[in-house]
Order: sequence, then structure tokens, then C-alpha cells
Amino acid sequence: MKVVKSRSDLEDVLAARASGQAVVGGILGIEGAHALEGDLTNLDTLFDAGHRVFGLQHFFDNELGASLHGKANTGLTEFGRDVVAQLAEMPVVIDLAHSSPLVARDVIAMTDVPLIVSHGGLHGFCAVKRNFPDDLMQEIAATGGVIGMGYWADVTCGEITPAGVAKMIKAAVDTVGEDHVSLGSDYDGSVETAFDTSELAALTSGLLSEGLTEAQIRKVMGENMVRVFRQQLTQ
Repeated sequence: MKVVKSRSDLEDVLAARASGQAVVGGILGIEGAHALEGDLTNLDTLFDAGHRVFGLQHFFDNELGASLHGKANTGLTEFGRDVVAQLAEMPVVIDLAHSSPLVARDVIAMTDVPLIVSHGGLHGFCAVKRNFPDDLMQEIAATGGVIGMGYWADVTCGEITPAGVAKMIKAAVDTVGEDHVSLGSDYDGSVETAFDTSELAALTSGLLSEGLTEAQIRKVMGENMVRVFRQQLTQ
């Protein structure tokens, strides 16, 4: 395992894997900026510890603004705007998964960087609150960002088999474009899924059955997210 903190780290991992070495690259992130404890200087502490993906909210509202699952249903707070402004100047990736739609729209309006939704689903495929509306997903894609498609029942409306997840990925490609969709499994140890990482070939097969080309599948299975990290991480 090699923790990726820079673009050169990323290139080293990709080169090693291409040469047949058994190495896994991992990028540290926070899921919800509660760890900042309302103190902007803690951004530097987390960055220095190696974190490069910053999710703004998780399952409840925090000092930065409203969660998708919270009570406020508002946008960024003034502190949240300060945090986002600083993150936009840092070699990191901002993650909108679990943020409220208003927070997401505020972040889009005040930044000029590619944004991601690391794990979620497509509302047009599964019309649940957890999945941002398709027009908002298109706005996120327009930043040069990427939407990670999850494998669990709540975001797929029960379609958790490789074939079912492939259907949602195909719908996402049709909605936001082949350059803006990635895998977003949410393998966190608590989400129930129908297949694991060792069985990803079954998902590849499902995507082929949905009519995606090999080039499109390569994008979904890594190239799109690698592009964002290459752009955002410094040497």
C-alpha cells in the first residue's frame, strides 16, 4: 500500500502497477469536515497528515453547512465559505457526497475546480433523496468533476447486482457524459453489497452488456478519477 499525497506519488503507483508490481494506491480523505472543529487552521493539520480528499458533510449538519440528511436544508455558512475558499486554493479534491443540494450549488458557484461526488447514485435512475437531482449532477460534471456510482440498495433502488449497477452507470453516462462517471462503491464495512472488489470483472461484463465501449469502461473504472487527481494534486 502506498499513500498518494502528490501527483508524482500517483504516477509512481500507476507506473508500478503497469509493470506488474503488486502495489495498491490509497488516497486519504475525510468524510465530513467535523474534524476541523470550527477552526480553519486545522485544514493545514489535516493536509500535513496526508489527507487529500475533503468531504464537507456527512450524516448531520455541521459548522460548514447543511447535510443532505440533516435538518437545516441550507447552504454554506460563512465558516463553510472560508473553508471552501481555502480548499479551492489547495492541492486537494472537494467531495460533495452527503452535502445538501444548496451546499453543492454554493460550492459550484464560488469555485473553479473539478468537484466530485465520491459515492452516490443517479436520481433519474433511482429517485431518492440520497441522489442529487440530475441537473445538479450535470452542473458538477461541468466543473470537470466526477460522480461515483455506489453499489448499495439505497442509491440503486435495490439493483445491487453487477448487472443492476451497470444499468445505473450506463444511465449516468447518458446523463452526465462518459468523462464524468466513476465507480463509487462505498465499501466501508457497513454497507451491504452483492459483490466485492475481487469480483469487479462481473461489473465489467455488465457494462459491456449495457453497450459501453472498452474505452468508456476504462474511463469509468479509473481514468476519469485519475484525471481529477492528476489535475488537483501538485508534484
